[in-house]
Amino acid sequence: MYCEECKRKPATVHVTKIIDGKKHESHLCATCAQKDQMDVGVQPSFAIPNFLAALFNLNPEIAAPFVPDNADDTCKKCGVSFNKITQTGRLGCNQCYQEFSDRLEPLLRRIHGSGQHLGKVPQRRGGLIRQKHEISQLRVNLQQFVAREEFEQAAVIRDEIRKLEQGLEG
Repeated sequence: MYCEECKRKPATVHVTKIIDGKKHESHLCATCAQKDQMDVGVQPSFAIPNFLAALFNLNPEIAAPFVPDNADDTCKKCGVSFNKITQTGRLGCNQCYQEFSDRLEPLLRRIHGSGQHLGKVPQRRGGLIRQKHEISQLRVNLQQFVAREEFEQAAVIRDEIRKLEQGLEG
C-alpha cells in the first residue's frame, strides 16, 4: 500500500479518526505523516513521563520538578530516586520494586488490572507455571461448584487438582 498523499512511498503510518461518528482512515508515509502533523498542529501523543504523571495524579508540567517529602526516597541498591522514575518511566534495578512497592503496586494494578503477572507464559519453559495457574483456576472452579452444591462436579475437579499436584511433586 502506498502513501495516499504522495503516492510514491510505502504507507507506514496508519491513522484512524472518528469524526461525528464516521470512521476516516489515512495511510501515509512517514514524511507525509510528519508534514500532516505540523499542518494540523498535532503533537506526538505518547510520552512515558506524562503517562506516569497522570497515573500518579500529578500535573505533567510539575512532574519533572516533583520532590517527595521523605528524604529516603532512593533505591538503596542503585540510587535511583522515585522522582527520577516518574520522569523517565524506568526503574533502576530489580530492587526498586521492593523499595517503592507502596507506590508502584497501586500504579501497576491501575495499568494492568492486577498486582500479579497473568499474561502469557513461554511455551518451552512455562510448564510448571502453567500447571500452577491451572491448579489455582481449578480451585476457583471447585469453590464455585461447592457453593452451588454441585458436589459431583466438585469431586471431579478435586480429583483433577490432586492429579496435577502429584505431577508437580514427581
